Amino acid sequence: MVRIHPFKSIRPSAEHGEQIATLPYDVLNSAEARELGKDNPYSYLHIDKAEIDLPDTLSPYDDQVYTKAAENLRKFLSEQWLIEEKQPALYLYELIMNGRSQTGLVTCTSIEEYEEGKIKKHEFTRPEKEIDRIRHIEACDANTSPIFLTYRAHQNIQQAMDNWKQNHSPVYDFTSFHDVTHKVWVIDDEAVIQTFVTTFETEVPALYIADGHHRTESAVKVGKKIKEAHPEIGDEDEVNYFLSVIFPKEELEILDYNRIVNAPIPENFMEQLEENFTVSTTDKGKPAQPKHFGLYLNGQWYELKAKPQILSEDPVDGLDVSLLQKYVFADIFDIQDVRTDKRIDFVGGIRGMTELERLVDSKQWTAAFAVYPTTMDDLLNVADAGKIMPPKSTWFEPKLLSGLFLHDLETKQQ
Repeated sequence: MVRIHPFKSIRPSAEHGEQIATLPYDVLNSAEARELGKDNPYSYLHIDKAEIDLPDTLSPYDDQVYTKAAENLRKFLSEQWLIEEKQPALYLYELIMNGRSQTGLVTCTSIEEYEEGKIKKHEFTRPEKEIDRIRHIEACDANTSPIFLTYRAHQNIQQAMDNWKQNHSPVYDFTSFHDVTHKVWVIDDEAVIQTFVTTFETEVPALYIADGHHRTESAVKVGKKIKEAHPEIGDEDEVNYFLSVIFPKEELEILDYNRIVNAPIPENFMEQLEENFTVSTTDKGKPAQPKHFGLYLNGQWYELKAKPQILSEDPVDGLDVSLLQKYVFADIFDIQDVRTDKRIDFVGGIRGMTELERLVDSKQWTAAFAVYPTTMDDLLNVADAGKIMPPKSTWFEPKLLSGLFLHDLETKQQ
């Protein structure tokens, strides 16, 4: 079973919640962040992507960027744009998009339990991405953005969350990027907090990383490094935990994560495809069911239906993205490593089929492939098997905004 840890969140003052909250650092490049934050002194991007306050000739990984992030965090606190709770609490964070609601419990989770495998992963991480967040966490002495976790819903937890929402007013309630409504409630009743803690400890066997593998690894490595340097730190001190938002899997939706390639199309391309797929023309690019794919080529959509001989019961090999990778990208285009091969890129499903058509019609890319979304059960099954999904298997919407919660590691108070 898993532990959750109430904490004294650093969060926006009531009047500044909407102004501070912004898109996550890893969905914006530096130019986009500069544009988004230039007219908003309250934007959390001044902390999360502090290069926007420095010359644009500077690398976003320069030492000055992390120093500036810490400086800006101190400013936000001194101006009381961000405030720190006096007592540990839990929080509810609801996101509503296109009429669909998902509510997560904001808490801290255990580094030890992540290492023990009770908090399960499904992706590999890249060291260069970890280093950036490690330096950011160390400079700010805080987990500066939450990990997006999920679990198999538990009736008592859901009932307790619903009861709190029905009987209390949110501290934030605003609609922001992509018309997503964001609401936050503070759970400050010690008895209710203890009910959540006890239920997770006795009823929830595992948590799963939905999104944020790099942030998790970074937070874990910082916590371990600090403990090694400060043996006086106790097992219940804040460095033993990292900031998380935990959603029931039943409320989450994974969108398709589509592929585009820029490689010569073989003369016998259709014949090669027909070895493993039934190919037909179609007016619709978006697959209607699993093991069906859309191909956009030369202004025409095709439907590719996987033949039985390539299907697999293995939780990874049987994924739609795995079939496409093995039998199209690897076998036909010789794209073996999608992390490093510049001939392939990825397009989140929120951008739709028209974006795939635009990219190919503009001659920037030669072909586009539309993929049926990975399911939450797929994700949990892969993690339960201790396996790793192919890169870019999942695209979650809506995105958790950054700046609503920070977790103070309190090491500078040691």
